[in-house]
Amino acid sequence: MTRSGKRVDVSQTRLEAEYQTIKKLHEEKAYKVTWLCQVLKVSRSGYYKWLNRQPSQTKLRLEKLMALIQEAHEKFKGIYGYRRMTIYLNHFQQAAVNHKCVYRLMKWMGIQAVIRRKRYRYKAHTPSHVAEIVLNRAFQEEYKPFEILLTDVTEFKYGTASKAYLSAIYDYGAKKVVAYHLSNRNNNTLVRDTVAQITDVIMPAVTPIHSDRGSQYTTHFFNHFIDEFDLIQSMSRAGKCIDNGPMESFRGTIKEEMYRLKTYDTFEALEADIHQYITFYNEERVTLSMGLSIPV
Repeated sequence: MTRSGKRVDVSQTRLEAEYQTIKKLHEEKAYKVTWLCQVLKVSRSGYYKWLNRQPSQTKLRLEKLMALIQEAHEKFKGIYGYRRMTIYLNHFQQAAVNHKCVYRLMKWMGIQAVIRRKRYRYKAHTPSHVAEIVLNRAFQEEYKPFEILLTDVTEFKYGTASKAYLSAIYDYGAKKVVAYHLSNRNNNTLVRDTVAQITDVIMPAVTPIHSDRGSQYTTHFFNHFIDEFDLIQSMSRAGKCIDNGPMESFRGTIKEEMYRLKTYDTFEALEADIHQYITFYNEERVTLSMGLSIPV
């Protein structure tokens, strides 16, 4: 199907448009086929051969693929480009399709992924407490769940001038968001309530929790909270957002794949979609790390 909702016939021939016009006018307006063929300068026998043709296996397969692509595009709100669409089709629909084929079909159907926008610029502040960087960008290594935690606070706007703040903790070993909290206030309580969700499952004096130098993490209040639960605090260097790369990636992803796709009038509506998206992110979302190759 195209963006307008009309299905694309994958067996289009040189006279496909003429044959489709004849069929439509004959069925809807009761015009005679013979007269329509004369007007459009096509043979009557050619039209009936086209009308009674048997679809090939290739055509049937491509039509099924297009239906799956359209369904996924609508289900996931347009967040998948042709690479991730290929992974989804192969891993979850057992389509056994090449990414080049998916690229051609999506281009034919007028389907493309949403475009990631530029991030906001970092605003400097004066920290009260600064921790050394412990993590040191060790993102190429394999870790078990709760061996490395990353955290950050993301701002969302809703209504006319209201703001909400999402505090989230990302488990780099499990590749999941393991704790999050949404609030109208960007304060110490927000990050404390987020970390408190996982204090019974982390490994004291072993697991580092890494953040940037945002005001929430550089206060004495948060430092005392870290000491209370015997956590290891790691902090990015000033202006080096790449030190917290996976968390920054999640922040950009949730904004691009959820937040920017609609307008939110209330805190409750935003909160519901964030909960739904994080569940999807943890359990269903396709990533390029899954590989483009067709599963055996």
